[in-house]
This record gives sequence, C-alpha cells and structure tokens, in this order.
Amino acid sequence: MTQLQQATKGIATSEILTAAKEEHIEADILMQLIKEGKVVIPHNQNRKAIPTAIGSKMTTKINANIGTSELCCEPDTEIAKLQLCKKYQAHSVMDLSTGGNLDNIRIKMLEATDLILGTVPLYAVATELQRTDKDITAFEPEMLFAEIEKQAEQGVDFMTVHAGINQWSLKAHQKENRLTGIVSRGGAFIKRWMLHTGKENPLYEQFDRLLNICLKHDVTLSLGDGFRPGAICDATDCTQISELLVLSELVKRARLKGVQVMVEGPGHIPLPEIEANVLLEKKLCAEAPFYVLGPLPTDFACGYDHITGAIGGAIAASFGADFLCYVTPSEHLCLPNLEDVKQGIIASRLAAHIADIAKGNANAREIDNIIAKARREMDWETIFRYSIDPELARKRKSETSSEVQDQCSMCGKLCAIKTDKQS
Repeated sequence: MTQLQQATKGIATSEILTAAKEEHIEADILMQLIKEGKVVIPHNQNRKAIPTAIGSKMTTKINANIGTSELCCEPDTEIAKLQLCKKYQAHSVMDLSTGGNLDNIRIKMLEATDLILGTVPLYAVATELQRTDKDITAFEPEMLFAEIEKQAEQGVDFMTVHAGINQWSLKAHQKENRLTGIVSRGGAFIKRWMLHTGKENPLYEQFDRLLNICLKHDVTLSLGDGFRPGAICDATDCTQISELLVLSELVKRARLKGVQVMVEGPGHIPLPEIEANVLLEKKLCAEAPFYVLGPLPTDFACGYDHITGAIGGAIAASFGADFLCYVTPSEHLCLPNLEDVKQGIIASRLAAHIADIAKGNANAREIDNIIAKARREMDWETIFRYSIDPELARKRKSETSSEVQDQCSMCGKLCAIKTDKQS
C-alpha cells in the first residue's frame, strides 16, 4: 500500500513516524494531513530513502536538479554533485540526465544517495529518440509507459509528468501570443507531438494507467507545469491557468486512487503575482503540496539567478509553497558545475528558512536565536556550527582576525556589542 492508503487506514508507517519526529509534529496529525492529500512522503517501496514530508504545516523543503546533457556528459561529476546535495542539506534530488547511458547514471544515483530522488521519464524517451536520429514526433506512448514502469521498479521516488497539457488546454495556449512561448522541455515535446499527430496527450488520456504504476510502487506524482511562464510578461496568463485547471482534476483522480500527488508551479512571476499564484494552486488543487521552480521575479539576472530564485522562493514559501526547486547561477546559461550546485542549494535553503520563520516555525526561529545569543557572547564556534555554511564562515573569520577572539576586523576595538556591555 502507498503512504496515502496506509494513512487513510490509520496505519502509522515507519516513514510517517520518522517524518513526524523530524517535523516535531504528532504522528496522528501528520497521518491526517497525508490522508487529506495536503502532505506527501515520496518513498518508493523498492528503495529506502530518508522519509521526507512535503506539504502543509511542514518545514519548507528544497530540491536540487542535477544530471548530464548531450553536450556535457560526465557521470562522475554528477555523482560528486549528488554528494554536495547531501553535504549542503538538500532534501531531494532530481536526475534530469539527457546524455550518456541514462539507466546506468540513474541506478548509480539511486545507490549513491539516501535522499529522495525524482526524474522526468519523458526525457529518457526523448534522449533515446535523439540517439537513433529520430524526431520527437516519432514518439510512441508505449515507449513512455515502459520507461515509467522501469524507473518505478528501479526505485525512483517521484516523477514529473506533463499530464496537464491536453487538447483543451492546448487550444487555450494557441490563442495566446506569449513573448517566450514554452520553456518546459517536457511541455514543448508534448505540444509538438500533439500538433503533429492530432492525438490526445497519452499521459492525460491514459492517466489511470499511470496511476496503476504509481500505486504498485508508491511513486509520488509531481504534476508538471508544461505551460509554465518562462518570462515575467507571460505569467498568470490563460495558458498557465488552463493547465492548472486540468491539474486540479488530476489531483482529485490521483487521491481517489490512493496515489500521492503534488503540483509543480512557475517559473517566472513578477513579485506582485507570486502570492496569487500560490493561492490559486492551493484553492484549485485542494491544497496539494506546491512545488515551485524559484520562482524568478525578474528575467535579467543571468549569472545571478540563484539570488533571484531565493527572493522569489522566500516569498512564495511564506505564502504557502511547500517545495522549492533550487535555481543555480548557471540557470539559462549552461549545465551547473559543482560550485553552482553548492550556491544553488544554499540560496534555496536560505529562502526556505526565511519562509519558515515567516510562517511561525518555532524550530527555524530558534536557530536564529542561538546565533543571536552567540554573537552577543562572541561565541564563534556556536556561530560557525549553526551557520548555513560553517566552512565559509570559519574561513572568512580567520582571514583577518583569527588570533583575536573578542573582535572581528569590521569593528575591531570599536565593537558595538563590547561598548554596549560596558554601558
């Protein structure tokens, strides 16, 4: 049975008990939230990942995207990135590989980490078509469902599927005149195939088949936003909202089947629209966990989009987004390197922590209180230990004032705290 089915029956699984302890919440309360579909614990039955609760009343979680590409395929580097994800405390990883032997890469990742791991099965199908010099229009639905089944058996915990693009939402999209069009790879593949064949999206048309696979292995569905805006001028348009309406239907169908489900969201959104986007998803999708990319409230931050994403992510999560997909400095430019992954995780963790404080999470606030007290006492070791990047904090402190423990090089003997204590 899935975590949802067991919670519905009042069974406190070991995963629920572990997650409840981590969240400092009663197991009965967590079970009720899972039963209502407001929280998911992605946890494939074929693999033992760290039980991680995502959703309402939980701490904000973050995901890191890694993976090879056709132009940059170094599997060992991706495993090194995976280790950084663990070190800097991402809660999950998505393998978005599109270059090399994808099965080998995915299996190595599953074996190398105990973080929950997600994928986009359509990428594997598109990569195979490309490898054999075939266009995406040659795609056959059986190829996709076979890939989904295989990845579920391998132990993938959650999968992004672009099931919200159907003939109805596609027609709404065709009436729009977006500046940037479609920026989702999965969305672009599905749109092109549908226009070429005139057929319905198989992920939507055969959604029950997809649910049966997820039910068998307890794979959590992440309903992808194939029509997400890729520029702030395209945000919150009819294209985006039409897909969200379809996703609201699919959320209900997944829950009735006993399959855990969350909803993915934009994307590029101007600051004043972030709150509305979160409220729309929560209202239309019956408070399903909301998984957002960023969001990015500006388009001109190339090279610094981890900062843009942290700003948007903190705001989105403070209004109720549950799961932040990190954005790295390489976003829109190239495949992230090791340093990009580190910076993306740290920026996203900061956004999540800031949002948790805004939402009144006592444990998040306590970390800040500990550091505040340690600063008053000039207890550098405590400051380092509780900082988001202890190595960097220690390194910077030691660069100019390592031998003087009761001051730093900013103020020296003119330290405000020391002066205040003498008052």
